[in-house]
Order: sequence, then C-alpha cells, then structure tokens
Amino acid sequence: MRPRSLTRRASAVAVAATSAALILTGCGDDPDDSGSGNAADESRPTVEVDDELAARVPDEIGEDGKITVGTDSSYAPSEFLDEDGETIVGFDIDLFSAVAEKIGFEAEFESADFGTIITGVGSGRYEVGVSSFTINPDRLAEATMISYFSAGTQWATKAGNPENVDPGDACGLSVAVQADTVQVDDITARSAACEAAGEEPIDIQQFEGQDEATAAIVSGRVDAGLADSPVMAYAVQQTNEQLELLGDIYDSAPYGWVVPLEETEFGQVLADALTALIEDGTYAEILEKWGVEAGAIDSPEVNPAG
Repeated sequence: MRPRSLTRRASAVAVAATSAALILTGCGDDPDDSGSGNAADESRPTVEVDDELAARVPDEIGEDGKITVGTDSSYAPSEFLDEDGETIVGFDIDLFSAVAEKIGFEAEFESADFGTIITGVGSGRYEVGVSSFTINPDRLAEATMISYFSAGTQWATKAGNPENVDPGDACGLSVAVQADTVQVDDITARSAACEAAGEEPIDIQQFEGQDEATAAIVSGRVDAGLADSPVMAYAVQQTNEQLELLGDIYDSAPYGWVVPLEETEFGQVLADALTALIEDGTYAEILEKWGVEAGAIDSPEVNPAG
C-alpha cells in the first residue's frame, strides 16, 4: 500500500474544497425538489421513552442525560454535514438519535477522523461510535459492536466509464478509497494479485474523508473508486449522475455501533431499543426517508460473528 505524499494530500483537500458543495447539494438541484437529497430537512419520527429499557442503562453512561457519539461526517448518506457546514445529518444520525431517545437520552454527535473513533470510544472520549463500521474480527477485538444495518462494497466511475474500468481487472488504474475502511484491504489485495500476475499494480489513493474520495472520481483525478454500497448509490444521485455504478454489490456484512469492549450490557440495551423501533415501524421509516431500506435487518445482535 503506497503511503500518501504531502502533495497528494494537498491535492485531495483542494479537490474536496471545490467539489464538496457540488456533491452534497446535488450539483445545483432546486432545493425544493423531492427526494432523499432533501431528507435532512425532514423531521424524524417521534419516539417515546421505554422506561424499562432506560432503567437498564449502566449508571456510568450518559450521566448528564446525553450520549456523546463520535462520527466521521463525510460519509453521505450515513453521516455528513448539512448545507450549513455544521449540522451532522444522515440515516445513521437519525437512527441512533431515535435509539437514544428510546432509552431516555439525547445523542450528541462530534465529527472525528474515521480511524480515531474506535480508539476514542475505548479511551472514554466518546461513549458510542456511530460511523458505518463494518463488523469484522479486528474491530470486535477492540470493542463491543451492535449490528443495525447491512451493506456491501460497490465500485463507481465517471458516467460513461471513459476508462473502461472493470472492477475485476483494475490493474494499472488509479482508484480512490477512504483510509481505514474495509475497502482498503480489498483494493490492496487486488493490487497484490496484479503484481503476482506480472501486471502493473493499482495506484491506490487513500483519502481521510469519503467526500474527498468521491470528489476525486468526479473530477477525473482517479479512474474509479469503491466504498460501501449505500454511499456509492447516494453519490451517483447527488452528483446528478456524473458518476455511474460498476458491477455488483459484494461482500455484504453488517454495520455495527461501537461501545467499549466491557460494555456488553449497554450494547444489549441498544440492541433491544433498536428491536423496539423495528417492531413499531420507526426503523423502516428512517431508512425509507434516506432511500437505504435495502440494507434493513430484522434482528440486531451484540457482537455477531464478523
């Protein structure tokens, strides 16, 4: 895996600065248009507190009535900054806010680099991490995780696929990916296979934020990119189809909320609160609001096999 140079990082920031508004506002769409692009402006469903669940929350959690949540706010439609550049919105935000309300708390979200969130939960900086974390053995070794959604990996390139990108044969191409995601392992293994076959390796370009990675694809700075399936589908929509999806979704796996390794009891409370929202229809309503209902699950679990 190639290290990022300072020049490469500076270029990524420049691309993001010029393209972020384009990506997140649908490239100049009328703000009154219907669709998930305006979902951030819609109110969330009303949630009633379940006193029995609230009584099971460990005393050390949310002593001030709030649950501090770390999130990487660059991953639309899961978690991203609204048009004001400050408010964090997304289906992850709506869903965990509803769960927090179910157990009698307010979720307070703080933006953080994706790769620092699990460590931040372990150190006590955040009480929960909510940031589209795919559940896998490495993460389960560091934290307790509660499944709430299912997603796979999806590739995308510029509309019309001008470079004739084939995800199954990407040797020699430049490919964008967000750092510290499962897609880094994916593309690194593909590049190693290219070299083993005597082909040119993949030029892997890692970015701190998914918004930067998406901007690099839109601008043509890279040939293609890969990310979680709902993220890529949303990017196509929000760029007025300047991008197109490539191939099928693969390696589907559950997303998980992150709590400290020892907080399995709290994890079960969150799982039970989500189950209640699934049963009363709130869960489906939130996912449908953001157009990600295909990733719905039936039974949240604490520390499922990853």
